[in-house]
Amino acid sequence: MPHATAATPPSGHPPRWWTELPLIAVVYGLYSMGRLLVHENIPAAVDNGLAILRLEKALHLNAEHPLNRLLTANPALGIPADFAYASLHYLVTPAVLVWIFRRRSAAYRAARTWLMTSTLLGLVGFTLMPTCPPRLLDAHHGFVDTMAQYSSYGWWGAGASAPRGLSGMTNQYAAMPSLHVGWAVWCGVLLWRHGRHPLVRAAGVAYPLLTVLVVMGTANHYFLDAVAGAAVMTVGALLTRPFMRIADRVKDRVRTAFVRVPATVTPANSTIVSAGCKTSAGERIPGQRTASADSSDARTLSPAEADDDAPAAAR
Repeated sequence: MPHATAATPPSGHPPRWWTELPLIAVVYGLYSMGRLLVHENIPAAVDNGLAILRLEKALHLNAEHPLNRLLTANPALGIPADFAYASLHYLVTPAVLVWIFRRRSAAYRAARTWLMTSTLLGLVGFTLMPTCPPRLLDAHHGFVDTMAQYSSYGWWGAGASAPRGLSGMTNQYAAMPSLHVGWAVWCGVLLWRHGRHPLVRAAGVAYPLLTVLVVMGTANHYFLDAVAGAAVMTVGALLTRPFMRIADRVKDRVRTAFVRVPATVTPANSTIVSAGCKTSAGERIPGQRTASADSSDARTLSPAEADDDAPAAAR
């Protein structure tokens, strides 16, 4: 995704954390509120979830069932997977963003814009296609909610990654696309592209793949949710540069509207010493002799005065 990860020349001044942090907080707050405001159309969400499951079975892509059975039967795998689902996207994504900000500042603005754009696109997907995750389907479909099964080991409850008792603060039918996978793809691309150590680049490959397995094994997403999450990040990457250009134009117009330079200000390197002031006809600076005054004086001198002003050598 070169459009969203390539370093960009600095515009004006490097990013500052005291301006970036509020911006990111506002965008994430809008995204979270948007998820809550989306009406939970449960019948439509269940129909969409079952349609995805039928399509995957027809395409022989139904890996959710065997992965879910594996985590359900093995707590040594299921509990770490639940911790990974509930916490890593809250930890790894901000950590990568801070790393880019501090170590790869030339690429930071594009990376931040890419993340924000894709996240807002995901919100559009939740609105247009509410989807019931596998764990909330009827039990006869063969899925077990591992987050509920192992909830006594962690802080989550019935609301997936939401803290216990706060499941009402999240939209549980916002499964399509999977932004767990989308954000992991964002992290992976940045680690691969900007990481210098082989282990960092290896983590860039492993983290998205691990996230795909976790979201399916815990029955929180279908495989096609994961595909949609990666697709949203791809579209966001393509839109990053156009959005940055639009933002630059808006900033230029705002700056032009509110910062007006007076027309009478003299540039610092100007050779004009009058600071733009003008004198009226016949007016001169005190002590300054003008050509007209000199010629007038020469015409009014008497012969004796002219003789006195002549140089001694000419006498």
